[in-house]
Amino acid sequence: MEDSLDSTRLYAEPSIPQPASWRVSGLPPGPPPLPASTGPSLDTARAHMLALGPQQLLAQDEEGDTLLHLFAARGLRWAAYAAAEVLQAYRQLDVREHKGKTPLLVAAAANQPLIVEDLLSLGAEPNATDHQGRSILHVAATYGLPGVLSAVFNSGVQVDLEARDFEGLTPLHTAILAFNVAMCPPNLCPQGLSTQARDRLACVQMLLHVGADHTSQEIKSNKTVLHLAVQAANPTLVQLLLELPRGDLRAFVNMKAHGNTALHMAAALPPGPPQEAIVRHLLAAGADPTLRNLENEQPVHLLRPGPGPEGLRQLLKRSRVAPPGLSS
Repeated sequence: MEDSLDSTRLYAEPSIPQPASWRVSGLPPGPPPLPASTGPSLDTARAHMLALGPQQLLAQDEEGDTLLHLFAARGLRWAAYAAAEVLQAYRQLDVREHKGKTPLLVAAAANQPLIVEDLLSLGAEPNATDHQGRSILHVAATYGLPGVLSAVFNSGVQVDLEARDFEGLTPLHTAILAFNVAMCPPNLCPQGLSTQARDRLACVQMLLHVGADHTSQEIKSNKTVLHLAVQAANPTLVQLLLELPRGDLRAFVNMKAHGNTALHMAAALPPGPPQEAIVRHLLAAGADPTLRNLENEQPVHLLRPGPGPEGLRQLLKRSRVAPPGLSS
């Protein structure tokens, strides 16, 4: 890395505070105050960036990182803000490193919501994507970072809730998949959800709250978030999705992914309490057990053999005659 991008040498200069004095912890929320009321940290950072000059601030190392990328990754809020002001003036606030990440995406991946707020306030492109097509919402959803999502949504900028990455996933799809991965069997989690699972569930809830489309289907398999939740045998998530207050619930429940409804997928799950809970949730929400998939199978035909699913077998057979108001 060039000397101009050597942050260790940068902060070793006697007149420059050590990195700890610029860290995000203990700093007030929101953008830094205007120059007239700034404290010494931001003033010092601005003076330092002025001394470095635009050539060093615009320089990129062998991985494409500028100093702003490095500051954002390390949570050095005031240094990042001062550097961003310079890059903004040169219309380089969205400069990309070798994986296509802008400083905003780097700040998001590093879970630095205050720096995310600052960069958005300075005009960073909120819908920028990396080389995998992932936006800041995808990044936050992937790693379960509700603080980053809050920073984006509270900033008031317009973000594309339905943006798709190169796998054809929206941020909501990504959040659902990440939550599924963080879930563990109830017998291994006697205390309930782990901290990681709670954070990822919070991301799902926040995306739904701001209007992410729960009926959107991912490109490769046409699965909705309900299909993804059922496929992972995640009754907590299934119940959450079925309790959404908007839209045609019965139409949503009976959407097909390559011919299979969520009830087909639930019937194909391994027998056990999660499967039974999911099937009952779906039936209560209007899932139609008479629908057939591309192989002409109804959900009851997908139950595994043996005594375990016998109760569900009888339930699905009884439910073939839908009660009034739920007929197809």
